[in-house]
Amino acid sequence: MYGSMREVIQRIDWWIVAALLPLFGLSLATMSSFGGVNGSLLVRQALWIGVFLVVFFTVASLDLSFIKVSRTLFLLYLFGIALLGSLFIIGVTNKGATSWLDFGAFSFQPSDLIKLFLILILAKYLARRHVEIRAMKHVLITALYFAIPFIFIFLQPDFGSAFVLFCIWFGMILVAGISKKHLLFFFVVGLGLFMVMWTFVFQEYQKDRIRSFVDPLSDVQGTGYNAYQSVIAVGSGQVFGKGVGYGTQSRLSFLPEYETDFIFAATGEEWGFIGSIIILVLFAIIVFRILKIGYQMNNNFELLFAVGIAFYIMSHILINIGMNIGLMPVTGVTLPFMSYGGSHLLIEALALGMLMSFRKQSRSVYKDESPEVFLR
Repeated sequence: MYGSMREVIQRIDWWIVAALLPLFGLSLATMSSFGGVNGSLLVRQALWIGVFLVVFFTVASLDLSFIKVSRTLFLLYLFGIALLGSLFIIGVTNKGATSWLDFGAFSFQPSDLIKLFLILILAKYLARRHVEIRAMKHVLITALYFAIPFIFIFLQPDFGSAFVLFCIWFGMILVAGISKKHLLFFFVVGLGLFMVMWTFVFQEYQKDRIRSFVDPLSDVQGTGYNAYQSVIAVGSGQVFGKGVGYGTQSRLSFLPEYETDFIFAATGEEWGFIGSIIILVLFAIIVFRILKIGYQMNNNFELLFAVGIAFYIMSHILINIGMNIGLMPVTGVTLPFMSYGGSHLLIEALALGMLMSFRKQSRSVYKDESPEVFLR
């Protein structure tokens, strides 16, 4: 433990907590619309939010300096890869993707955990070599760390989570100082890989989702149905919404997956444009505070960790809301802190709790980690 409860309370960023609570409230309000006040969705989501808060405050109170050790981080990374590999042996297939490990009363999605482990190992690697990051070999090594879980997740297939991994990796190396010529190189390579995957790897339903992204109304009775109904739900909420429990698109089952993938559309229908703006403002506060905490940290590892968490949350927000309003293909990415389920909430609690644990007294500048830290 770090010390007294007073020290722990001082370490918590209460702006983040203040933004999280109304997001939880909106999530529960929407869940109550689907199953009534005593519905199972509402009860289970309330339990998961309780678990989130317990994990968040518990992790924030711990001394996690041991986790910065290279060997520990590499073992965590290998553990995450092993979990992804186990999916091909004992994984549960749901909606065409083998993405879940079923433990009876609880199912877990390893792709959520590997996102956190990738942030940690990239933060360590880039912090140790931030001066040399313009060297191509270091960029390629970080790309290898990203590519291994990316391939595992893509083969499930879970294109949404794979794209989130890409956003985390790209955002962190961008902040670390990658050169423009290397960016151009990766753009060309990425474009070439996309063409190869379109020809030899993508399944037909994945191609259909991308086609519906380019023209969402091209097949509203088929691949574009979910996105089309989501856009209708968001628009029908107008300025002030229809009110809690009066969202017809979700209650009449026109809008599928309204408690997970399309919770923003369901909430927007009931709370309207004003409610949607409030959600965006709350998310902006959380991301801004994460980045501010990062730039007040004492070393580059903690700074890059905060940057990785910010990109992790931002990518989920942008992809989820983008597919809810017809600007992104439907990929099954959850909306942080709001979508139903415990797997993503648990990892979000761990990530924010670790950030609070790393947080020290605010400083206007940060310093590099000492050589002794890197030799452990």
